[in-house]
Amino acid sequence: MLNIVISLTSSEPIYEQIKNQIKQQILLGFIKPGDALPSIRMLAKELNVSVITTKRAYEELEKEGFVITTPAKGTFVAEIDREKLSSLGLQEIENDLKAAVKKAKTLGVDLQSLLQIIEKLYKGDEL
Repeated sequence: MLNIVISLTSSEPIYEQIKNQIKQQILLGFIKPGDALPSIRMLAKELNVSVITTKRAYEELEKEGFVITTPAKGTFVAEIDREKLSSLGLQEIENDLKAAVKKAKTLGVDLQSLLQIIEKLYKGDEL
């Protein structure tokens, strides 16, 4: 059911890779509200990672409101508040852009050049 690919060369921690890929599958509708996720142990075995790693990924997903864990029953995809999700997404984008703007200023990149880069990326020329 879950399609998760772990990169051992990524700078992103494994638990975060798992969390982000599950989150993306939920957002894209591949996993629907009410669907059961594999048990922590089953997913750990399937991905060949520690149980602690998958447990942390599930805990993070639960904190963010993407899943609900019911003792003795399992972990299930939660109903998602799309409005709240949209504002969280915009906040994430703003934080990423703050870092990019800070780096641009440090390197002496002017606003017009930065805007051109963003526009080029947004239009898909460089993705």
